[in-house]
Amino acid sequence: MALVTLDETITIALSVKDRHASAGWYDSMLGFKLIYHADEAGWSELQTNTKGVTIGLGEHAKPAPGNSVPVFGIADLDLARQKLEQAGVKFDGETDVVEGMVKTATFYDPDGNALMLAQDLTAG
Repeated sequence: MALVTLDETITIALSVKDRHASAGWYDSMLGFKLIYHADEAGWSELQTNTKGVTIGLGEHAKPAPGNSVPVFGIADLDLARQKLEQAGVKFDGETDVVEGMVKTATFYDPDGNALMLAQDLTAG
């Protein structure tokens, strides 16, 4: 039995230089539609053609080539993090919170691959 229960969403986070330009590229090349630009958070999100799968674009001055982080939606990030940490899972710093938007926490698999949990804070 799994320690935590993920929801039915996956966001694949990519590091890019210009979120707005990249969003246009993903739209014109692959038909992915813009969900929103969160300029204050340096983040944009696009709906892919696969239900429950989005592409997140994080803006960085020097994006890491080949950088991709799967982001798994979860209802209670704090509880999930506590369970994973108790099981010895390593997290990258504190949980990040963008009030009224999202709560995220990056963690690593045994091979050092980055993964992220995200709790949607926009509802209620």
